[in-house]
Amino acid sequence: MFFSIVVSLQAEILSFTRMKKIFTSILALVVAVAANAATHIVMVKTTPYQTVTGFGAACCDGAMCPYGDDTMPVKMLYGPSSKIGLNIMRMEISPNFIGDVIVPEWGNYDTPYDWKGSLPSAKIVKQRGGIVFGTPWSPPGDYKTNGTAQGGNTEDANAVRGELRTDCYDKFFPWLNTFLDYMKKNGVNVDAVSVQNEPDWWVNYSGCLYTPQQQLALVKNHADKLDREKYNGVRLISAEPLGFDPSYSNALLNDPVAREQIDIIAGHLYGHPPLVNMKNAAVLAAKYGKEVWMTEHSVSDYLKDRLPNWSEQLEFARELNECMLAGCTGYIYWYMRAHWAFVGTGETQYGSGNTKNKLLPRAYVMSHFSKNVTGSTRVDTKASFTTSTNSDLETSAYIKGDSVIVVAINSTATDHKLRVKLPYYVSSGTHWLSTGNEAKSLCQKLPIELEAAVEEATVSMPANSLNTYIFMIDREVTSVSDVMQGDGPKTYYDLQGRRLNNPHGVCIERSADGFSRKVYIK
Repeated sequence: MFFSIVVSLQAEILSFTRMKKIFTSILALVVAVAANAATHIVMVKTTPYQTVTGFGAACCDGAMCPYGDDTMPVKMLYGPSSKIGLNIMRMEISPNFIGDVIVPEWGNYDTPYDWKGSLPSAKIVKQRGGIVFGTPWSPPGDYKTNGTAQGGNTEDANAVRGELRTDCYDKFFPWLNTFLDYMKKNGVNVDAVSVQNEPDWWVNYSGCLYTPQQQLALVKNHADKLDREKYNGVRLISAEPLGFDPSYSNALLNDPVAREQIDIIAGHLYGHPPLVNMKNAAVLAAKYGKEVWMTEHSVSDYLKDRLPNWSEQLEFARELNECMLAGCTGYIYWYMRAHWAFVGTGETQYGSGNTKNKLLPRAYVMSHFSKNVTGSTRVDTKASFTTSTNSDLETSAYIKGDSVIVVAINSTATDHKLRVKLPYYVSSGTHWLSTGNEAKSLCQKLPIELEAAVEEATVSMPANSLNTYIFMIDREVTSVSDVMQGDGPKTYYDLQGRRLNNPHGVCIERSADGFSRKVYIK
């Protein structure tokens, strides 16, 4: 019997030991989760950076054919009253003289691959207050070293690189004028034209190669032939290198003659994230007051049998945010209509959600920026976390009219809170929240509850979420002009002018030299 009692007691002790270990493990997990769910801080300052012109995409799909009479994508995506709010459209300047020739290397398509194919969409974008610009993939083949609009067969060791012949440099900008003239006569005033799509990428489709020095010679010596006066002050965009190679834009901006001709520097992000080459290229652009446009990239276009998942949508959101942090003033995605883009194609191999001409989740991700950040000025921030390429936590901030806008991305699997320290008193706010690809999870509009006018607010930042917090500045309390306060002791009065010994709430603060302003004291 004694033996049985001992065995039973040992079993109970062992059971208690196991339970203690399990309890300890659970407690450690709870503590770890609580630690991970810490409150992070971002301080929004008033130091200004770039003013954001807007966001857009290219008017093409399939083998880059323009949409022709199919204007549904631009109708769904463009204009301030649309759900997405795009305002910049990119179109190809195909290598035609008069806009009615189908380029042979693309074959015959239902929508002619020529200048008129972009007209219907361009007209709608312009009617809705947007910007349209054209990019040549190649000048006419007659102008080139290989005699064709193709870049050249890169698999052929004896292939001739397709470059603009030096004796045709003086024909290039007059050729762009013919494009501008055609579009204007057909009702579209083009806002800008580019020198070249991906001048550093040798392709066997439509393309033309330039070194930075060749582009410099072309712009410096011949860009004055672009008829800006006739074509409504059309702006000139630099060539758009594949990975935003700064040597292309720096060569132009370091030359005083070429610098006067260039209005916008541009590039793509293939193989080079925004906070590397693009950020470096933006340094000289900011110095000389030039805009910086990211004119082509696609995120997760490698997907061959499915639509992007939410993790890949957040990857796109991070790219948008990092472009803003790099100094970008215009972000133009690649196709408008593709299973990895903004509007569905109807192709069933990518899943049931790819309904033709239906807005895809990626469009709503873009709308966080296009609906809110367009027209704003990015301002400096100081956060308790560091933003780098594809960080788990990212943020950026903007001032637009009477609002302070903070974008925050939480790519972790844990809910967090964000304490936002604001440069002005704010009295109300709205939280745009997206947490998944489902319609109910995209662009939810939630009120930010504030107690009177405050300079600090703590907001939720759910797991795997894209957040845009819009705080409305209280101009009754805040001196938005940021007039310097006087030095010395201060006295306080209520709104009826009575002196306050223990000021709190909204009151008048008066400095020793007579400067007065409304303040809120907790």
